[in-house]
Amino acid sequence: MPKLWNETIEAHRRDVRDAIVDTTAALVAKHGLRAVTMSQIAEETGIGRATLYKYFPDVEAILVAWHELHVSAHLQQFIEFGHQVGGPGQRLEAVLEAFAFMSHEHHGTELATLLHRGEHVARAQQHLGNLIRDLLTEGAKAGDFRNDVAPAELAAYCLHALSAASSLPSKAAVRRLVAVTLSGLRPPP
Repeated sequence: MPKLWNETIEAHRRDVRDAIVDTTAALVAKHGLRAVTMSQIAEETGIGRATLYKYFPDVEAILVAWHELHVSAHLQQFIEFGHQVGGPGQRLEAVLEAFAFMSHEHHGTELATLLHRGEHVARAQQHLGNLIRDLLTEGAKAGDFRNDVAPAELAAYCLHALSAASSLPSKAAVRRLVAVTLSGLRPPP
């Protein structure tokens, strides 16, 4: 087959897949997780059910694909914060604050519970933990962060501590949690 033909087919498949994912997310947001069916998705997307099943076996698989896209986008944002201009302390603060606010905004729903058990989430958390560890290592060398605890342990501490942002009542409370977490990273007197 000519290369142009293959590229056109792949582009079409990607467009159909994206339309399915976007339509499903909109339907779930409008009607709730339990109310959305594959028939509704096919109808709203403008494709046949048989075509829909060629792409995804069920609604949950579509939502996992949607969530993978969002997790990747969040991870990319964290990486950008970790590589922006400034010292390791400023960059780490930006990463931790972004993570805390993400945790604060996306919590407690049936959909979040369903989607956060996927392997893609574990991989993203590992990448984020490595990013935080590297910033802590760099900051410890500069004297900004403590060096009496392994950076990997401190990174785990940060992620666990800031996961508590999901239960905080306000953005001000999230900022205070980030400040308390950062204070625990400073070198002992």
